[in-house]
Amino acid sequence: MIFSILMDLMNRLGFFIVIAYLLSRNKSFKNLILKNEVSLKDQLVLSLIFGAFGILGTYLGIPVYGAIANSRAVGVIIGGLLGGPLVGVLSGFIAGFHRWAIDIGGFTALACAVSTFTEATIAGFVHRKLKNGRANWPTAFLIGASLELLQMVIILTIARPINAAIALVRVIWFPMTFVNAAGIAIFILIVENIFKEQERAGAYQAQLALDIASETLPYLRHGINELSAYRTAKIIYEKTDFDAVAITDEEKILAHIGAGEDHHKPGHNILTEATRRALATGECQTASTGLEIECPDENCPLKAAVIVPLKEENGVLGCLKLYKSRENSISSVDIKLAEGLGQLFSTQLELGKFEYQSKMLACAELKALQSQINPHFLFNALNTIISILRKDPARARELLIYLGDFFRKNLSISMDLVPLEQEIEHVKAYLAIEQARFGEKLKAVFEIQEGIDVKVPPLILQPLVENAVKHGLLPKKEGGTVRIGARSCEEGVEIFVIDDGVGMDEKMIKKILSGAADFHRIGLCNVNGRLESLYGTKSRLAITSAPGAGTKVRFLVPAQKAGRYYGGIYSAAGR
Repeated sequence: MIFSILMDLMNRLGFFIVIAYLLSRNKSFKNLILKNEVSLKDQLVLSLIFGAFGILGTYLGIPVYGAIANSRAVGVIIGGLLGGPLVGVLSGFIAGFHRWAIDIGGFTALACAVSTFTEATIAGFVHRKLKNGRANWPTAFLIGASLELLQMVIILTIARPINAAIALVRVIWFPMTFVNAAGIAIFILIVENIFKEQERAGAYQAQLALDIASETLPYLRHGINELSAYRTAKIIYEKTDFDAVAITDEEKILAHIGAGEDHHKPGHNILTEATRRALATGECQTASTGLEIECPDENCPLKAAVIVPLKEENGVLGCLKLYKSRENSISSVDIKLAEGLGQLFSTQLELGKFEYQSKMLACAELKALQSQINPHFLFNALNTIISILRKDPARARELLIYLGDFFRKNLSISMDLVPLEQEIEHVKAYLAIEQARFGEKLKAVFEIQEGIDVKVPPLILQPLVENAVKHGLLPKKEGGTVRIGARSCEEGVEIFVIDDGVGMDEKMIKKILSGAADFHRIGLCNVNGRLESLYGTKSRLAITSAPGAGTKVRFLVPAQKAGRYYGGIYSAAGR
């Protein structure tokens, strides 16, 4: 008889599981299960659903010794495990009250009602102990088996006459415990599949969001305007199944592609109240109906929307709006995609703003370097040329050409990288003028490896040479030599400036490299910062010096060509 009951219960459980599977395919039910935060209304709906499952289990029961072997507990235990205490209590009460109130199953009616309510309530509180409120199928099987054994104890405690209760439990305890525990485990497997589907969809949407962000980066890095908004909206529209995509700034529509574009036109003021709420609150807004979107056009085809604010450090600068033409069609996956795109676009806009500010900073640094040309340099150069003019007009003319070249190159510096050769010519112009002033006190040697084809930041070398001349050689009574060189190495091209002047101590070197040097050394600090910003820490200035031992300053330009070496002593006449 026990085997017969077992097989009958398994057959009825199969029907029960089919209904559960079909229910799991229902979008509304899946949304209820997948919600992170379940409202009171949602809990009431879940209670009715699982209470109905419990009632169905009663009607699918098998008459045994004046009672019913059934799967009523499957529905209510699952309700408690998935929905928590309130769902467990309410679904258990619904199914238990039904079992007690109707005339089915004779002497165990009260005991079964109490056990149903008790099992569901315990399952609801077990929900709180589960990680993320989710049980895997082996855990669900053990919980179901334990609670079914508890039901047997309750029947023996309450049902009378006791002899009938013992006889009943003797034949139903194993079939009901095994089948119902298996049913609970199978139902949890079905629910786990819902979560796995969401994870797969989430992974796809995450990849989609990254693909969209990758394609939109070239446009959004320049800021949000009608052109970048149109390009971005078009990419989203073509890659997703939304019926319309729009982007706004704080006041007007920048782009709208798809349904409703006849009246949601770029340049027009924002039409929908939902968008205004997103701008005002800085929070994602969802609308399930046209009334919630609140478009003033009565014939607007847009019936559902998710609206995500685009943010920057100082607040909200616009909105991304994804629309559908059918009510209640925005899913949790759509919301996640919209929020992900909103975060990525906000980051892109922030990076674009940072990039713009970095360019402005670099430009300011160049201006600072240009402004460091001491007027005394010009006056001294002119005085030198005037003094030479009487004795050697040709030499004076040559120095004027050098001076003109120097200032022309210095004042027309661009943000682009320039050939190393151009930087060397700039340095030669500077040195020619200084050599005219100081004569044999200043010598310059160029050691540039032949064939090197490398570009460097503009005005990167002259400040190093000027520092060597002014702070290294000129304080020395007999003067000295400055060597300017470039040579290939494994990591790229090493450029160096070496003088045999008075040198500097470790304290000054640390100040220069930390950017804390005084105004007279700010050129070195500036050059160091520009190199690190452009090439990374490996290209920072490397300074080797000691008082009385001269100074070597070098830096690395990553991976360029190498060539043959040439060298020699440079003088003004050798230009």
